[in-house]
Amino acid sequence: MSTATHEVTNQAPPRTGINEFTSNPALVEAVHRYGGGWAHDRLSDIGALVGRADFQRDAELANVFTPEFSSHDRWGHRVDEVRFHPAYHRIFGDAISHGAHTSCWSGSREGAHVARAATFMAFAQIEPGHACPVSMTHAVVPSLRLASPEVAEFWLPKVLSTSYDPELRDPATKDSAVFGMAMTEKQGGSDVRANTTHAVPASDGTWRLTGHKWFCSAPQSDAFLVLAQTPEGLSCFLVPRVLPGGERNGFFIQRLKNKLGNKSNASSEIELVDASGWLVGEPGRGVRTIIEMVNQTRLDCILGSAAGMRQSVAEASWHVAHRQAFGATLVDQPAMTAVIADLQLEAEAATWTAIRASAAFDADDDESAAFARLATAVAKYWVCKRGPHHAYEALECLGGNGYTEDFPLARRYREQPVMAVWEGSGNVIALDVLRAMAREPQAVDAFVREVGHAAGHSTTFDAHLKQLHALLGEAAADPQAAPRIARRVIESMALALQASILIREAPAVVADAFVAARLGEDRGMEYGTLPATVDAAALVARTGIER
Repeated sequence: MSTATHEVTNQAPPRTGINEFTSNPALVEAVHRYGGGWAHDRLSDIGALVGRADFQRDAELANVFTPEFSSHDRWGHRVDEVRFHPAYHRIFGDAISHGAHTSCWSGSREGAHVARAATFMAFAQIEPGHACPVSMTHAVVPSLRLASPEVAEFWLPKVLSTSYDPELRDPATKDSAVFGMAMTEKQGGSDVRANTTHAVPASDGTWRLTGHKWFCSAPQSDAFLVLAQTPEGLSCFLVPRVLPGGERNGFFIQRLKNKLGNKSNASSEIELVDASGWLVGEPGRGVRTIIEMVNQTRLDCILGSAAGMRQSVAEASWHVAHRQAFGATLVDQPAMTAVIADLQLEAEAATWTAIRASAAFDADDDESAAFARLATAVAKYWVCKRGPHHAYEALECLGGNGYTEDFPLARRYREQPVMAVWEGSGNVIALDVLRAMAREPQAVDAFVREVGHAAGHSTTFDAHLKQLHALLGEAAADPQAAPRIARRVIESMALALQASILIREAPAVVADAFVAARLGEDRGMEYGTLPATVDAAALVARTGIER
């Protein structure tokens, strides 16, 4: 007997089979502008891969069947095993094989960081959880180069490899390695100098570490950078899960974190019990040794948030272009046109900023390094904070569908906050910027020169620059009182940076819209409150929607 009561109509088809690189004009334009045009064909292949239905299905499965931890096997042996759905390993393997981790280090050339950034963003757009260990494996390279020659020579080729081998075994028998990081402890959090994990030298030249880590990302990794106290002070160590020869190290997983989002990625608490570690950098200089890893992962937080914004607006625009209500397609109705245009504007600003920041890491000069020091932190604060509300507004465009786990935007909404928390939450970043401004005035000068290149474009932008200079002067004049206005300073810096980049590099329709909607007197508080002067239809067209 037939149970059909109706015909399914007016539902958007699945958004699959779309090239996630070539359909994103902001990313394509930024990659070409900042030296990565040589990678266009490779990035197009990656865009086609992550746009496939089977890849998107794997992304869903990796988040439905989340990591499982087993402390012991069925015979009672301690194993500390984290098991993943095969879909997770397929995605991770694809990301590694396409160089989403370390391609900028293994193939150094103009635009290498830009091309790697775009690769990372493509994979993170569809499945962000695996991007955490991919990012840490990328970010560990500068720190590993500070290790002893024998340590660097052993681990660097494995990190640079494009093969993926998730089995935990003697690292000498593996061609590749994935890295994690364990810095924070329950009593200190971001204040890593409060760490109590300690290390004592062993007779063989290694160190023995004992202590607890409150957050250890990707505990299934082959090795980790860990901070521990020595007589000289806080120091950095490389701690493998499996020791040369095949013996398990004194690295014990206590539990996996039950997180709001980022479900496909395993985050954990761990105990180190007389664990063997190799010193990386100088004793007592652990923060300095690991700081470049932190800077690189902060950059990846920007990339991940921008990728999330792209997913959000792409899914929202697809839905409203294929659904009708009240006699017209949703996207053609002025209220919805304004919302999609505003979401696209935010995503474009984030994308251009992310790629510009990546390009600063490609340049080999003092000016770029000084600019990157401040710009990375400023953009990390702002772009990552804009992510959650952007995801919510996009989710709302799908109505009830958006609030269900059958569509990817519910997952994206839960994912976006992690980029704002990871590697320094809002106040940590804001205070870090103030410290950098006080200690490295050349970084402030470089940042001011960068944003000043767009001066004269409009009275609105110039007025914002004037306000920025006043805030910077106020913070510099009274460092003790500066934390009170830290967030205002960073917000002003971030908006100046985004506007300056868009004015100089993006199409005029984007730049003019951003200046009016984010800096102008007629700016609104919510998405969809664009000034009347903004060409909303042109911004919607840049979402790349197909009807």
